Amino acid sequence: MKKKISIIFILPDLETGGAERIVTTIANHLSRDLFDPKILLLRKEGGYLNLVKEDVEIIDIDTERIRHSLKPILKEIYKRKPQIVFSGFGEVNAYLSLFIKLFPSTKFIARETNVVSEHVTRKEIRFFYKFYNNYHQIIAQSDDMKQDLIGNFSVRESKIIKINNPIDFDFINSKLNFSSKPESFKYNFKNVVAIGNLSARKGFDNLLKVFSRLKNENVLLHILGDGRDKEILHQMKEFLGLKNVIFHGRQENPYEFLKFADLFILSSRYEGFPNVLLEAGACGTYALANNCPGGITEIIQEGINGEISDIENHEEFSQMILQILHREHDEDAIKNCIQSKFSKDIILNRYEKVLMDIVK
Repeated sequence: MKKKISIIFILPDLETGGAERIVTTIANHLSRDLFDPKILLLRKEGGYLNLVKEDVEIIDIDTERIRHSLKPILKEIYKRKPQIVFSGFGEVNAYLSLFIKLFPSTKFIARETNVVSEHVTRKEIRFFYKFYNNYHQIIAQSDDMKQDLIGNFSVRESKIIKINNPIDFDFINSKLNFSSKPESFKYNFKNVVAIGNLSARKGFDNLLKVFSRLKNENVLLHILGDGRDKEILHQMKEFLGLKNVIFHGRQENPYEFLKFADLFILSSRYEGFPNVLLEAGACGTYALANNCPGGITEIIQEGINGEISDIENHEEFSQMILQILHREHDEDAIKNCIQSKFSKDIILNRYEKVLMDIVK
């Protein structure tokens, strides 16, 4: 019997974020005839732990801070001697790049999670990107991310391959099977949903300013997520007198909000490749996205599954919301838009090819 390719995926934890969801999906669905996947976590915690299949070993190095994780990570690689190490989180990728040449028999892959020049501002982290060409392969989720690595960090184009994120329709549909319209959705109102970490990157401050122009409309904004800017955004809501905005915190099943929404809004200042925009489409919900770096134009097909506008122009953006809410949208066409390009099977075939090619 042919020996399986051993692969260790590295993440800080399995909290319910984009990188965690993607790596979990890849590890769960790689062919077991070809691969033996394991997930190394700095901390064994997070909502996605329950989604990891039983045959995927979880390696817990029990380390609180990323900067203290390098020694135990390197120790595990030395002990287990995997054929592939797949690092799936920007800061870990950066640190690890310095030590790749210590393991000549292991192939190292970095999956970037954001447009790096937008996301990484600390000089001490940016320093490590000088060693990014040590990676055998770098996966960029979007053209924006790829061009940023080439233009701003001198990463060789031959090192980078673009693979968009997969969307797991089976998982989403299982979450929607028994879902019902959220109680907070008012019958005689249009319900708009936004989802993301409550941080400056996600641009919810701009979204609140947009909704300050919609106070007199029967439109509710439902914001799902938690984060460091929670208090600031709540204070901003009160200051602007936004009774039509509801903060729901982190939700176990955000898909029922997406399914019953009249519109999904992505207000981010930058992205990597926004999973939530794919998920909105998988739920058949039309989207309005800010024109920001991070693969937005690769997902949105204007007039079919969504539109793109500049959220910094608060008045224009608010008027676009009203225009979209007064139109009908084809739910099946929206779903097909996403499934035809980003379905789990299509994207996983690309990942498997990259993993097979790199060990040849």
